[in-house]
Amino acid sequence: MNKVFHLLLLCACTICIKAQTPVINQPTTQDYGKINKEDLEMKTCDFETDANAEILFDKGNIYYDQDFNIIMERHKRIKIFNDNGKENANIRIEFYNTNHYEDITGLQAETINLNDGKIEITKIDKKLVYTQTIDKQRAALVFTMPNVKAGSVIEFKYKWQTNSYSNFPDWYFQHKIPARYSEVDTEIPEYFEFAAIARPTQSYVKNITSSESKSILSTNPSNPISYTANQRIRAMANIKSLPDEAYMSSSADNLQSILFHLTTIRPINGFIRTGTDTWAKVGTALVEDEDFGRQLKKKLTNEDVIINKAKTFKTNDEKIAYVFNEVKNTIKWDGNDAWYTNDGTSRAWERKSGNSAEVNLILYHLLNASGVKAFPMVVSTREHGKVYPGYTFLYQFNRAVVYIPVDSTKKYVLDATNKYNTYNETPDNLLNSFGLWIDKDNKIYDLAFLKKDIPVRQIVLINADIKPDGKMTGTTQISSISYNRINSIKRYNTDGEKKYIDYLRDNDNNLKILSIKFDNMQVDTLPLTQNIDFTLDLTGSDENYIYFNPNLFTSLHNNPFLSETRYTDIDFGYLHDYQISGNYKIPAGYKVDALPKNISMVIPDKSISFKRIIAEQGGTIVVRYVIYYKKTIYFKEDYADIREFYKKMHEMLNEQIVLKKS
Repeated sequence: MNKVFHLLLLCACTICIKAQTPVINQPTTQDYGKINKEDLEMKTCDFETDANAEILFDKGNIYYDQDFNIIMERHKRIKIFNDNGKENANIRIEFYNTNHYEDITGLQAETINLNDGKIEITKIDKKLVYTQTIDKQRAALVFTMPNVKAGSVIEFKYKWQTNSYSNFPDWYFQHKIPARYSEVDTEIPEYFEFAAIARPTQSYVKNITSSESKSILSTNPSNPISYTANQRIRAMANIKSLPDEAYMSSSADNLQSILFHLTTIRPINGFIRTGTDTWAKVGTALVEDEDFGRQLKKKLTNEDVIINKAKTFKTNDEKIAYVFNEVKNTIKWDGNDAWYTNDGTSRAWERKSGNSAEVNLILYHLLNASGVKAFPMVVSTREHGKVYPGYTFLYQFNRAVVYIPVDSTKKYVLDATNKYNTYNETPDNLLNSFGLWIDKDNKIYDLAFLKKDIPVRQIVLINADIKPDGKMTGTTQISSISYNRINSIKRYNTDGEKKYIDYLRDNDNNLKILSIKFDNMQVDTLPLTQNIDFTLDLTGSDENYIYFNPNLFTSLHNNPFLSETRYTDIDFGYLHDYQISGNYKIPAGYKVDALPKNISMVIPDKSISFKRIIAEQGGTIVVRYVIYYKKTIYFKEDYADIREFYKKMHEMLNEQIVLKKS
């Protein structure tokens, strides 16, 4: 794998930062072991008072050594405010350890407490620090800080090193807890030009550039090469934590950070080679890689049984569905994601367990052997983060899948790691990002944007009788397609019927589901149909009035956008099409007293619409809601419009109908 790392270079992809705030009075870093008593006595974070812990400072110095290895010296200090913050004392530092591609050395760690007014320092026992193997490429340095309690300050420092001149580490100013001060100092020889994807939402408190003359000895000690080192210091202060928000993408997509991408190299006496500065070169490196490209044609034990059976089917879709289900039901995903195989496809097939690359490269192999023209593809899951097209770096990806371009309008992306996935639906955790697909024979290596163009429909049909005693009895039919179908089946099978019924009731104790029956649960190509018998106690009703809300079985009771502030973009994943229809028979002796008005409304850009139609027809109240989405992604700058629309929509959805005794 080391060869891939040494080849990878990053292409230009720059977002300019205009914030050039001059240096101001600010929290500063301190030497290791030295601390102000005020930090030990502080009880809360000044700018985020409900925080359980706070990063007091996080400083990184990143530079090149004489052999063009990149070094990062990092020092981090954290204040623990209460018992809930003690989880921050569990430290895990991941790195790529194949052939010492990355190494971590010089670890020091200690806990500082204030005991009867005196500073007490507890150093970590090095025997409690261990290296955990994640897979054949990745490892993690893991340790827990000693003697941690509410009020403690923990700190650690270490040296990270890579033997690659292009693997410049990214820097995250923002984290899941607030940071009082974060600084990254970089020193880069003039031979390397890096573009920076910078994602700040606040100004730097330091942004200083300078240069210094240096020399390199390693290429020829008797004739050192002089060069200019370009230096830059960037720092932020009082950085609030990033909250988890409804419909946000990965934290990595949203944290304030700087991603460094190597764009240009000036060779030094042949010391530096050309690398993979295009996706075609990344694809070529993948094809040649022992743990990817060379696994594609590996024979599998008894594979002929599946291949011969697949060849008996007449259509490609039948072949794809058969092979996909065979792999999905034969080999279990071990929960580990990687674009590379760990033990190889043959061994994974034999033990019936493998990482995501092993599972899906097996699927690719069997499909091609069965006569289906498929291609391997590397992708990034939603949790891992979106892929930047201008950043030609292989480790943007964390999973291998199978790509089948059926025609100019229809393409399949197959992932057999989840037993609830279907062959004809791109998994929703891969949507709205790019995948790199590889056609080795024709030397085509290209990015494809993964999206769902057709709105995903959910239809709810309710027929109910309202009784004079304030009860409702009725039936509901829920028809779910695509991801709604997949998610419903997964929830039912994972949680069991009792919890699933609680989900349908939305924790409404007045709603009782008497029976539920599923149709088409085993047929991927048909909508999932749920037939439900129910009763509902209409609370608030008395001898003269009956009140009821027709928003039943919709999962649309709670507004996810209540907060006045939004920190991240909204990613709905895919387009939605909700259609809810209800027929409610009015009991004898009652008439309509208050009926909500018919209404249609749209968000300012017309990308989301809501319609409500309510009428009385021959003693029956007919209700219809339609909610339709034309966009999946909204920038946080558009949040005010989204919030206002959702506020009004939920008011409309939850408006009651009133019947009066005549």
